[in-house]
Amino acid sequence: MKTAIVYYSHHHGNTKKLLDAIALQNEVTLIDATSTNKVDLSEYDRIGFASGIYYTNFAKQVISYARDYLPEGKEVFYLYTSGAKDGDFLKGIRQVVNEKNSIELGEYHCQGFDTFGPFKLVGGIAKGHPTNQEIEGAVAFYRNL
Repeated sequence: MKTAIVYYSHHHGNTKKLLDAIALQNEVTLIDATSTNKVDLSEYDRIGFASGIYYTNFAKQVISYARDYLPEGKEVFYLYTSGAKDGDFLKGIRQVVNEKNSIELGEYHCQGFDTFGPFKLVGGIAKGHPTNQEIEGAVAFYRNL
């Protein structure tokens, strides 16, 4: 199955750590949502969207990419990291995916080291994340899709 993962991983590169581990063991195309070279997603069977969480949502760059380039009816999945353990982080990307009549295959979330805004004052939260176990969890999630 031909798979692409559209991602944005800027703050500490937490999400990219998950994707690099997946790409090392599987044949996937990683697409940086900020790249000026837009990729035709229609040639892919499955499309992942991956992001750190910014203000309780996926990065706007990933949401915009999905809105502009996700073809109708594709199988999609989500990978994301956040400083917080829980939250409704998929609302923005899920809205776009639903508008495109796509089929959701699942999601993988783990914590990621976060020093954004006020967290910087206390040295950050979720220090040491993602752990090796969490990274391997992302790889296992992908394999089980």
